[in-house]
Amino acid sequence: MTMFSLSDLSALERKGIAVSQIEEQLEHFKKGFPYLPIVASASAAKGVMHIPQEQQAEYLDAWDAYRKQGKQILKFVPASGAASRMFKDLFEFLDASYTVPATEFEQTFFNQIMQFAFFDALNQACIKNEKKDALQLIAEGNCKLVVKTLLQSHGLNYGSLPKGLILFHRYPDGSRQAMEEHLAEGALYADDASGNVNLHFTVSPEHRRFFEQLAEKAIPCYEKKFNRTYSITFSEQKPSTDTLAVDENNLPFREDGRLLFRPGGHGALIENLNDLDADVVFIKNIDNVVPDGFKGITVQYKKLIAGVLVQLQKKIFDYIRLIESGKYSHDQLLEMLYFLQTELCIKNPETKMLEDVELVLYIKSKLDRPLRVCGMVKNEGEPGGGPFLAVNPDGTISLQILESSQIDLNDPEKKQLFLSNAYFNPVDLVCAIKNYRGEKYDLPGYVDKNTGFISHKSKNGKKLKALELPGLWNGAMSDWNTVFVEVPIETFNPVKTVNDLLRPEHQ
Repeated sequence: MTMFSLSDLSALERKGIAVSQIEEQLEHFKKGFPYLPIVASASAAKGVMHIPQEQQAEYLDAWDAYRKQGKQILKFVPASGAASRMFKDLFEFLDASYTVPATEFEQTFFNQIMQFAFFDALNQACIKNEKKDALQLIAEGNCKLVVKTLLQSHGLNYGSLPKGLILFHRYPDGSRQAMEEHLAEGALYADDASGNVNLHFTVSPEHRRFFEQLAEKAIPCYEKKFNRTYSITFSEQKPSTDTLAVDENNLPFREDGRLLFRPGGHGALIENLNDLDADVVFIKNIDNVVPDGFKGITVQYKKLIAGVLVQLQKKIFDYIRLIESGKYSHDQLLEMLYFLQTELCIKNPETKMLEDVELVLYIKSKLDRPLRVCGMVKNEGEPGGGPFLAVNPDGTISLQILESSQIDLNDPEKKQLFLSNAYFNPVDLVCAIKNYRGEKYDLPGYVDKNTGFISHKSKNGKKLKALELPGLWNGAMSDWNTVFVEVPIETFNPVKTVNDLLRPEHQ
């Protein structure tokens, strides 16, 4: 394309991005992304499993039995997000014309400042920098000095660190950073038969060494505490998953003549997940952790949804082997079709018209895919995605996790389906990423590329448009087999703002 100079092409080559990918991205900017047609919100009646207390032992036992088979189990934690949004209100306080806490948020923060797990570290930094402790500075009306010490590089630098490195919870023997809570959790449900705990964190390049230093320091303590052996690995978002920014005319945005690229969002992490070798992968956000005293219910339901996963997988593998053998009856094909429709919620109106040979090919194509079981909590007004029955490009209807941006909210019927959704996606996934032969699926091959997102930003005062790749648990897993299981709201304890750490479940 004449649009790109030799230096542009060189920049693309360094990142590992093909010109055809850029052309595809420019088309998306021009045309936008289509809304995904939805036919219903997933509910307890259709699409969300509710597991009664008396049935839970069956799934817990299934997971326990699976763990003992020498399978590779991994916990995958996206941890590259900066904590700056967590401290948004405090940054606003620094910029405000007043010096005394005025908003409810500011007053809560300062009135309960001693309850934060990071208070002792903050206090020491105040003494070192200001020769006065934090409470003394607050009493003298120097609240902004305390916030600067918390957020800026001469203090704790929390305004520039990722959430994984923030002190979240206080214990008698010291405070734990969010990353450490994932080490503790991993020992409680993601260990294998030999007591190995494998964790993988995706991190940003500028913070990687801090994560590695924390891991080196923490591993001996947690191995001793839980009598486990840890293997912790890290990866960064690949440069090849960066996306091109454009101006308001959909032409490449340039700075000093150079193309501007932006990270492709969490959907880029499907590449990182694809590089890992594991039979079962737990996925959970870095900030959704609680202290040990509250972990019981989280651990129970993690094991429960893992039990659902391995039971479903066994059934799927048995069906595929039966198809491969060629020794199946018409009734057995109908049984498989019924399984697809009822347990995996996959419906295709055309199947009634298919001959047995075509039906077999259809059933096998739908069974032989990566599998995920996702915990869903009751919707209590949290912003974010939810579970829906959506129409796929091939005309089938299946379960999908969708964000509001993927749904046509100008259509009254679709808006009503969105608003009436009883469940919310807390990012609580257990995934099976190998086929019945034990071979890894090529995960990028199951992405729906038409489910990206365009956002409006600015750079040095100039407006630009940025493209996010299909989200990791949204369009990046669009062509997976998906099952939703209701889990209690107590398993969902995100830290969106610093004051969330004052909630009882984080104390």
